[in-house]
Amino acid sequence: MIPMNISFALWQLPLVYLAGCILSCAFPARAWHLAGVSAVVGMLAAAAGGLSMAWGVAPASSVLPALLIAIVAWVIVRFSRDYLRGEPGQPRYVAALMFTLAAVMTVVVTDHLGLLLVAWVATSLGLHRLLVFYPERVPAQVAAHKKFIASRLAEICLLIAVLLIFDTLDTFRISEMTLALGLMPELTPGLNLAAVLIAVAVLLKSAQLPLHGWLMQVMEAPTPVSAFLHAGIVNLGGVVVIRLAALFSASASAQMLLVLVGSLTALLAGLAMLTRISIKVRLAWSTCAQMGFMLMECGLGLYDLAMLHLIAHSFYKAHAFLSASGVVHRSRADELLPGPNGISGPLEPFLAAVAAVLAVQGIVLMYSTFSVAAPVSIAVSLILGLGCAPLLVGVRPLSPTVIAVAAMRFVGVVGLFLAWHTLFSSLLPAPHAPQPGLVILASLVFIAFYAAQLWIGTVPRGKVADRLYGLAFAGFYLDEKVTRLTFRLWPISLKRPASTTSGSLPVTSQGVV
Repeated sequence: MIPMNISFALWQLPLVYLAGCILSCAFPARAWHLAGVSAVVGMLAAAAGGLSMAWGVAPASSVLPALLIAIVAWVIVRFSRDYLRGEPGQPRYVAALMFTLAAVMTVVVTDHLGLLLVAWVATSLGLHRLLVFYPERVPAQVAAHKKFIASRLAEICLLIAVLLIFDTLDTFRISEMTLALGLMPELTPGLNLAAVLIAVAVLLKSAQLPLHGWLMQVMEAPTPVSAFLHAGIVNLGGVVVIRLAALFSASASAQMLLVLVGSLTALLAGLAMLTRISIKVRLAWSTCAQMGFMLMECGLGLYDLAMLHLIAHSFYKAHAFLSASGVVHRSRADELLPGPNGISGPLEPFLAAVAAVLAVQGIVLMYSTFSVAAPVSIAVSLILGLGCAPLLVGVRPLSPTVIAVAAMRFVGVVGLFLAWHTLFSSLLPAPHAPQPGLVILASLVFIAFYAAQLWIGTVPRGKVADRLYGLAFAGFYLDEKVTRLTFRLWPISLKRPASTTSGSLPVTSQGVV
């Protein structure tokens, strides 16, 4: 029986894409037409789910990701048709894409933990077929093999967690689990272990350090596959955490794991991203860092901020990958975030950071006075302040008009976040008071990242910057160690390209092993 709090329209979404998969296999000559129809119908069903959310019938934690994925799916289908024109195997691509979309939508909308597990496994298997669309490309085989291993480990953890939850609560329903947890003073050891195992599964699925290398090495797949991966699949871990917020909010161990691994990944991957020249590889490191940031937010109980982050990141990455052949998005980023050439010295960005954090805190205090929404925590104020600080750096000339424009831009960004917080704080799981130690850790990580950027920008030829650049460019040598261990424990039989004799060597983010 379908739970009453799940919209009927949402349950049609997986069926729409599954029908597209089946029909494209049955009528390969009409595969693209059928995929396009499925994408449009999927958007309409997701929009109906949005109305259900407005009426209080469907949860925002399912509706918002469903809308996001439906829109991204429509764009990916349209782009793929032109991108793959003339390529052999297009019906195979369409079938794999529709199958993966059906599985992703099931993860987002299902209320059954067992079905969520099966759908997440199906998502991984469908993505695997997309990643090896060009089976003769060795790097694609290596990346898919490494991802396959990480995904299977994650699914074993998730299976054990689901069984532990059922053993304790005698239910597979997420809605029933949430109600039961609300009546419990604290988690049992079994439920706490289940929360930790789900956190491990989410970290593995979200390409967090040190098992992140596959995400950097899937660039041999078609560009729309990369866009779909970064915009609609790798962020599923965040969706699962938000949907299981009642469990994570009661588990200090799971929160600590998410914050620790997520914040360190955000720091190290963010530094590695700064050393990249290739647009797609730079975007991949950015995704790794952003997923760490989002999971850290989940660990701190900032679920509305995590959902905003998830949606904004998905739309940005879909656009960035699909327009990777141009430089428009890079020039816009340079305008928003002035580089070292716009900094006159270390004092300016330091003062900008202090001013931004204080200004955000002042705006938040004013907001709290008049708003009935959940209060904005100090951790959010610090993160938002440091994130907006670059908007105040390199403002030239220091005329009243230019300063006013910079201030309006700063206030506008903060205001947009507060508007989102006001709108969705009551629809998404309520934030819980994070552990003080986790807040301090997350704050120190972001201060360290800002300080590292400041140091590199002001002393780019110093010994510290040179050493840090070398480590960051090498990805801190984490993926090399994981790759060697992977191929030692589970070797792969690579298909050697006819034109080369070196293609069978294991590949890491830096080259061959």
